[in-house]
Amino acid sequence: MTLDRFYPIFDHPAWLDLALPLGVRLVQLRIKGGTQADLRSMIARARDLCRVAGATLVVNDHWRLAIELGCDWVHLGQEDLDTADLPAIRRAGVKLGVSTHDGAELKRALSLSPDYVALGPVWPTVLKQMKWEAQGLDRLRDWKTRVGDVPLVAIGGLNVARAPAAFAAGADVVSVVTDITRNPDPEARIREWVEVTR
Repeated sequence: MTLDRFYPIFDHPAWLDLALPLGVRLVQLRIKGGTQADLRSMIARARDLCRVAGATLVVNDHWRLAIELGCDWVHLGQEDLDTADLPAIRRAGVKLGVSTHDGAELKRALSLSPDYVALGPVWPTVLKQMKWEAQGLDRLRDWKTRVGDVPLVAIGGLNVARAPAAFAAGADVVSVVTDITRNPDPEARIREWVEVTR
């Protein structure tokens, strides 16, 4: 399947109630913390909302629940790869996206035959403290030559104005968090993103 070019990341399914009617067709649910019951409930709700909207849901980290709840995608960071049961994920038919930040991580990711590779942060990010400097557009171009046909997701410091440069450098998909979730008018910003990525 072809991934949509716009890939927002949200920490609660309530965001999907806003985003999906506006045309979002690829979304990640990234929940940090919470009980297993809460996680199961939120992932199941996001799964159902996406199915009704014809959108693709990617579950961050919680691969066991993704399998249990019949979700189609998981996203794993490098530390998650250390503990995830990758054969179980594949046996369940769940597609895999992987975060990368340097050459060694990219080599590891590609050895797993991922369904997409994410590179970040492309620009400085305010979302979380990271040990990596901004990767920049040259690194994005280099990654695209290395990954070949594997979809490449650009993440970190993205905004509507920077999206065209990310695509020109080789990104297939642009991913965003705070440009929406910390925006004073998230609905208007989502509309802008959908327009610029169509």
